[in-house]
Amino acid sequence: MATHDDSEDIEEQLADSRAQIEALQASAADAEARAATARSDLTEAREALSSAQTTIREAAAKYRAAVLASAPDIPEDLVPEAEDIAEIDRGIEAARRVVGRVREKMEEETADQARALRVPAGAPVRRTPDVSSLSPEDKIRLGLQQAAERESR
Repeated sequence: MATHDDSEDIEEQLADSRAQIEALQASAADAEARAATARSDLTEAREALSSAQTTIREAAAKYRAAVLASAPDIPEDLVPEAEDIAEIDRGIEAARRVVGRVREKMEEETADQARALRVPAGAPVRRTPDVSSLSPEDKIRLGLQQAAERESR
């Protein structure tokens, strides 16, 4: 049989268990509140990050446009549309090298063409036509023709 002391011990243990349950419930409620706050902070941080990324993309696009406007000899296709200004700078430098090489090549070709088209100064030396390959009949015909031309002058 249960004695009075046993029932007091059980009631005391029951009261301790109830106190522990209440403490655990309060702790759980506090943890849930902190988790909700953390989720809210995380959502705000994600929104701020998204806004900052959009701002960076817009700034990089404006920087690219400004650099291309200041260098009209660089085609837009040669410069990447990047979010990183350093990447845009690398693209600009690469494009400048390409444009420089193309320009040098064109200047070389233009100079070669100018040399090929150059006409020497002065009149060419007058030479009589080479008649060694003509037949005797053609030589006579040529001589008569030249004589007729001299008389008509």
